Amino acid sequence: MAKRIDVNDLNVYYSKFLAVEGVSINIEPKSVTAFIGPSGCGKSTFLRTLNRMHEVIPGGRVEGQVLLDGDDLYGAGVDPVTVRSQIGMVFQRPNPFPTMSIKDNVLAGVKLNGKKISKSDADALVEKSLRGANLWNEVKDRLDKPGSGLSGGQQQRLCIARTIAVKPDVILMDEPCSALDPISTLAIEDLINELKNDYTVVIVTHNMQQAARVSDKTAFFNIAGTGKPGKLIEYNDTAAIFSNPEQKATEDYVSGRFG
Repeated sequence: MAKRIDVNDLNVYYSKFLAVEGVSINIEPKSVTAFIGPSGCGKSTFLRTLNRMHEVIPGGRVEGQVLLDGDDLYGAGVDPVTVRSQIGMVFQRPNPFPTMSIKDNVLAGVKLNGKKISKSDADALVEKSLRGANLWNEVKDRLDKPGSGLSGGQQQRLCIARTIAVKPDVILMDEPCSALDPISTLAIEDLINELKNDYTVVIVTHNMQQAARVSDKTAFFNIAGTGKPGKLIEYNDTAAIFSNPEQKATEDYVSGRFG
């Protein structure tokens, strides 16, 4: 069930360094939200706070609130592992487990969470997840072959299938197409469009056209200079950000006059 995310005055630190400052944002369920902005402005760092991946980095910590349908993900007694099963993550480089079969890759997250699952249920879940990732027809005859034998675009869809299999509420994607060719990129973009029927999707992208094509809302992050924290400058419907932004910095960035 797709859920909404409300972030209130979030500060993100690496030890003493303030990397992202004062972000408040409401992310709608069953929609695609894109984070754009120059390199080093904290987009990916902020994305990782939404499923508590940021604190895996030594010295990584946050101040402020991240609410998932009203529940504070950073509240006392909240288990980060549970958070990460509710809010899945797809990374920049496809990272299937190389020694595992395609089928075992899909089930990896489910097994990691300690869920016992019968063979017939596992088979059904594998098919459903691979269909959800638009990969079933390409791999259904070689489910026992290694995931590493797939093309880059297929590997990324396999990682999306692995994320879907855990039945999350939200799917985060950190530049999911940056390592892919244009045809694979198109396949992932089509898939993102379908995923929003069931999930809340948040994507970090450096590709303006991609943000314009796939997202309903766009958040523009920027940084005043090296060593300064990244900030959320503007957040609006994607059409408004690209055609009629309120901030000059946003306009300069989306029109390519930036930097």
